[in-house]
Amino acid sequence: MMECAIYRADGRSAIEGDISDTLDEVLLADDNAFCWIDLHEPTEDEFRLASEELDLHPLAVEDALTAQQRPKLERYGRVVLVVLKSLAYDADSRDVSSGDVLVFLGRNYVVTVRHGDVDPLGALRRRLEADPDLMAFGAPVVLYGVLDAVVDDYVEIADQVQDAVTELEERVFLSAKDTLAGEIYELKREVLEMRNAVQPLLPVTNALVAGDTIRVTQESLPYFRDVADHAVQVSAKVEALNELLPQVLSAYLAQMSIMQNDDSRRISAWAAIMAVPTLIAGVYGMNFTHMPELKSELGYPMVLGLIGLVCTSLFLLFKRSKWL
Repeated sequence: MMECAIYRADGRSAIEGDISDTLDEVLLADDNAFCWIDLHEPTEDEFRLASEELDLHPLAVEDALTAQQRPKLERYGRVVLVVLKSLAYDADSRDVSSGDVLVFLGRNYVVTVRHGDVDPLGALRRRLEADPDLMAFGAPVVLYGVLDAVVDDYVEIADQVQDAVTELEERVFLSAKDTLAGEIYELKREVLEMRNAVQPLLPVTNALVAGDTIRVTQESLPYFRDVADHAVQVSAKVEALNELLPQVLSAYLAQMSIMQNDDSRRISAWAAIMAVPTLIAGVYGMNFTHMPELKSELGYPMVLGLIGLVCTSLFLLFKRSKWL
């Protein structure tokens, strides 16, 4: 167990040891109080303490113990389970890493379970504790805070990935000699990982704003609506990146094709130029007695001059045609 605390109007009080007595004593006595339990990759035995005390559904417990869940929203009686994908981006390696964040929301408690090295909740607790107006909304404020932190990370990562795509575009048109196909494919894979995290989140935020699963107060509704708007914006940006990268790859392949055509024309032009001295030398290399200018003292210079003149003319012709 990473941390467990009770939040009331007069502030926060940490829970040490068994949570059963504290929950019964505080939560039942104060309707506005709520408990927040935060766990990181708990084992079955570690999670059993919270699940039995809060009477969590076995299927929800199974999801909490299993990583790599798809973002979703489920309701088990009076408990709502929200599953999110947390993302982190390494600009040097252009790698998007992911984790899982599960939020169990009850009437007067919240349980957050994290899987993976990505931690979007590091500063969330301090941020919420520093804002009494937000904490006055009760347990749903933690769900809002988790959603807001995760979506804010999405926005930042989408901007960084967009910068990487822009850099690749510039490199494609500046120099087609760079081997960029592998980089484009790798970035496309990272964008797909982002898309798999962002797209399923939209129905979750829409359901929360509509009040289909939890009753959100009118005062807190604008906060959830703001998260939903940000989720739509980042989804549109990720979709644009997902559609742009195949076009970048097509542009790169077109550049490579043009470069190969230029190389082929250049090779063909030089082959045509070299064919002239080869042809003339081949003719004069035949063993015939009567050859033009064979016995003339100027025959050798004249043949060399002819070779130079024809080769120079071909070179200038190919240069004008931009084959060389």
